[in-house]
Amino acid sequence: MASVLAGALVLSACAGRGGEAAAPPSPAPLPAGLVLQVALTGGFTTPEELATRLPLVSVYGDGRVLTQGAQIAIWPAPALPSVQVTRVDDATVRDLVEQAVEAGVTGTGDLGSPPLADAAATRFTLVTAEGATVREVYALAETPDDSVTPEQAEARGRLRDLVDELTALAAGPAEPYEPQTVAAVVQPYTGDPEPPQPEVAWPGPELPGTSLGAGLGCVTATGQQAADVLGAAASASVLTPWVTADGSRWSVAFRPVLPHESGCADLSVR
Repeated sequence: MASVLAGALVLSACAGRGGEAAAPPSPAPLPAGLVLQVALTGGFTTPEELATRLPLVSVYGDGRVLTQGAQIAIWPAPALPSVQVTRVDDATVRDLVEQAVEAGVTGTGDLGSPPLADAAATRFTLVTAEGATVREVYALAETPDDSVTPEQAEARGRLRDLVDELTALAAGPAEPYEPQTVAAVVQPYTGDPEPPQPEVAWPGPELPGTSLGAGLGCVTATGQQAADVLGAAASASVLTPWVTADGSRWSVAFRPVLPHESGCADLSVR
């Protein structure tokens, strides 16, 4: 199989003087940003969850691998999601790209239409020197093999194995991801949660910001403002009422912006 990183493989080496073979071509450089990502899209959940859901794994050309870290088992949960960074070498990144191609991320074959409702789709994104490929598979984890054809089941199995291979990278040494930008998905605060939650003054941009639809707004904070927001959110919960200068109360869901993202434009309620 031809490598998507190195381009066409030269099958016959040109002999130079003295019969010396020409050196093999150097592999094409990896993209500087996102190389490979697996994310869930859609499914039966809230618009807020759809907008703030983190990818399962994101692999970058510099060897960073971002995954969602373990969430502490308390309620209400912490306001800030845990994102971890693991680092791998260049050879591992290239091997993962090859595995993605072999698993069928660049394929176009039929993967079947499982008779399941409200499941999420698994979206694979592969970026190489030749461009970007996106492939979505509906209900990848939930679909029994006997509900699709043997060929479709085999193809789905290869993609499930790829997900397992990528998510296993999170088992290596990791450190917390420190975002340069944080997005806040907001809606008016309603109800009286149990247990009662103390109000916190909102230190970020003016709310509600850009509309995402479904009654949600979105703002992003960078620089010192991001530091202020992250600092305030560090001791807050998902039920914390955030209060702006005019006395309005807001429910805020935080989403660290990943290295290849720009902010609210990358979030979606679909």
